[in-house]
Amino acid sequence: MAHEKNHDYHILNPSIWPLMGSLGGFAMLFGAVVWMSGGTTLFFESVELKGPWLFLIGLAAVLYVMFAWWSEVVTESKIGDHTPVVRIGLRYGFILFIMSEVMFFAAWFWSFFKHAIYPMNEYAGSEYVPPYIYPVDALHLPLINTLVLLLSGCAVTWAHHALVHENNRKDLISGLTIAIILGVLFTCLQAYEYIHLLHEGWEFGGDEFYSNFFMATGFHGAHVIIGTIFLAVCLVRALKGHFTPEKHVGFEAAAWYWHFVDVVWLFLFFAVYMWGVPS
Repeated sequence: MAHEKNHDYHILNPSIWPLMGSLGGFAMLFGAVVWMSGGTTLFFESVELKGPWLFLIGLAAVLYVMFAWWSEVVTESKIGDHTPVVRIGLRYGFILFIMSEVMFFAAWFWSFFKHAIYPMNEYAGSEYVPPYIYPVDALHLPLINTLVLLLSGCAVTWAHHALVHENNRKDLISGLTIAIILGVLFTCLQAYEYIHLLHEGWEFGGDEFYSNFFMATGFHGAHVIIGTIFLAVCLVRALKGHFTPEKHVGFEAAAWYWHFVDVVWLFLFFAVYMWGVPS
């Protein structure tokens, strides 16, 4: 009885996952730098690193840590460790994560606007030759992708309303399924657009405009893929009966993340496609 829990907080057991995640993240980012720079040497030039292998090893480690760590979090929720106080802390933590993601995309928007409003030829002289930018019809494929993503957001909202206000598991599963299908469709359409632009002569790294365009839209595409996986995990958990109207922090976080992806795309559509890219 002396060790009986008499508070609403969750005291975590020692875990290896923070250390493993840090090592995997370092290997992934360092490997990406090595890969993009063409290689490097370590330990007094006795070891040479080339190619994407270190990056892929780090990526695999990060993915494994995410799977194992979050599986433990789900287990903690099932056994009752996520009290109302703990759930508030989880929500605050995820809000802070989304705020960090907002600042991440703010950097790309800042760079895009800077190079659009103050182009290189204003201070580089006659040596700078601006690239020809293949016109993009913002009201064609980009608009279709916008509608696809917004409809997926509506499906997530429908699923959330069905769970919280009606405890309707059938509509919860249907809404998540539709959202996932539309998320996959968005990714396929963006991949098709990239192939088309590269065929027309767009080149990543060839100019500040190209770099900003591909980095901003590409990172958003990566977030769509991550969000789609997030929703797919929620769908599997919903099929297993994990969520209730009172306890659904995992699904709530997925919905917040997906709506964040929606809003970022709206800014990208109006700023990059409609304002920044010639039509």
